[in-house]
Amino acid sequence: MPKKDRKKRVGVVYSTDPEFSYRTEQDKEQETLPPNEQDLRVWLDRKQRKGKLVTLVTGFAGSEKDLSELGKMLKTRLGTGGSAREGEVLIQGDFRDKVVEILSEAGYKIKKAGG
Repeated sequence: MPKKDRKKRVGVVYSTDPEFSYRTEQDKEQETLPPNEQDLRVWLDRKQRKGKLVTLVTGFAGSEKDLSELGKMLKTRLGTGGSAREGEVLIQGDFRDKVVEILSEAGYKIKKAGG
């Protein structure tokens, strides 16, 4: 069993049942809030990226599937690359104004943050 799995099992006692599977609170999918209840922040960032600018959209509350759909929509509308994971959408390049415009049209509450 990988070490990553051991860290999630804090407080779990050993079981001899071969059908037993560990359940953690993180296994539950978070329910996605509607766009008008989402409070998203749009950042420009270059930390740990060798000086290259990226646009970060943080604060998404919902499932990973919905987050990836939001990231895909932004990437196709902007014509650039990026990724979506752990509640953040990363878009390569300085697209903060365009991202704010696209997300506000989609009904999200948006704020520019960080400089």
